[in-house]
Amino acid sequence: QVQLVESGGGLVQAGGSLRLSCAASGRTFSTAAMAWFRQPPGKEREFVGNIHWSGGATYYVDSVKGRFTISRDNAKNTVYLQMNSLKPEDTAVYYCAARNAGYGGIWYRPSGYEYWGQGTQVTVSL
Repeated sequence: QVQLVESGGGLVQAGGSLRLSCAASGRTFSTAAMAWFRQPPGKEREFVGNIHWSGGATYYVDSVKGRFTISRDNAKNTVYLQMNSLKPEDTAVYYCAARNAGYGGIWYRPSGYEYWGQGTQVTVSL
């Protein structure tokens, strides 16, 4: 089992920045990738980006490319989501997720991840 705990959410004005953190604990040695998803009010959970734990390759949804950056600290078992130039449409509950090597499912869909954090609210005001 892997436990994930997010932190860093809050209220920010449009154009501002926030950094989310996701600390992993438990059986993290099998982690292949970690991702950030978000769920805007009244909408389905959507992929934001992910990072491969060993090589560090990252992938992002088009709407956040150039504004959001995912990074990791292997020693701390922590992944970060740096969000710059925030827009009101970025308002959502942000979730951290992890998948182990060999886990099935599509990597850019929620079903592709077996472990989830509790979520942290990000609100971007005009």
